Amino acid sequence: MFLDIVTGTDSTLINSAPAITEEKLNLLDLTMKGGFIMIPIVILLLIGLYLTVERYMTIKKASKKDTAFMSNVKDMVANGNITGAKSLCANNGTPIGRMLEKGISRIGKPMKNIEVAIENVGKLEIYRLEKGMATIATISGAAPMIGFLGTVTGMIRAFFKMANAGNNIDITQLSGGIYEAMVTTVAGLIVGIFAYIAHNLLTAMIEKVVHGMEAAAVEFIDLLQEPG
Repeated sequence: MFLDIVTGTDSTLINSAPAITEEKLNLLDLTMKGGFIMIPIVILLLIGLYLTVERYMTIKKASKKDTAFMSNVKDMVANGNITGAKSLCANNGTPIGRMLEKGISRIGKPMKNIEVAIENVGKLEIYRLEKGMATIATISGAAPMIGFLGTVTGMIRAFFKMANAGNNIDITQLSGGIYEAMVTTVAGLIVGIFAYIAHNLLTAMIEKVVHGMEAAAVEFIDLLQEPG
């Protein structure tokens, strides 16, 4: 009898207990809770995404290889077909092609002039490949710092509300500042890590293209220095 009373009471309490609803946050809600500090972080993310995709496509195009290209250039130059060699380089559309085109256009002049012309074109091509890389590197360092700034401002806001509340402290009054502190930190770190990885990967791709340019330039100079 006693057990029935206890069981019935427990069932009544359980049935009458208010249902606990689980609140779910989506990405947009979290972003909005980060406050105004999220605006520059989102801007840096968009800039980083654009530069990463744009640089990747540019470097990928510059790194395309034609196994027969260099041998065809060497054969044309060796046979005296300078016009054909220049046309082949112009249609190649890569930094190596443009660099060799400038060198071929200087054939007949002193070897030093040819080397300087090739070197100058190579420097211009490297500059074009590295365009925007400094911005990506800046984003990798600036985004986490802005996120930490949001952490500081969020905690200041939380402590300010705590001080004004006196003995009537309500957790809901502090949640806004704490959300801002945590969300901006995570967002800044995510953007910074993405930009850091993108910068390193793109830098490795550029170095690979540069090594190919150097090898092609040395091979071309050796061709010109071979006894006729």
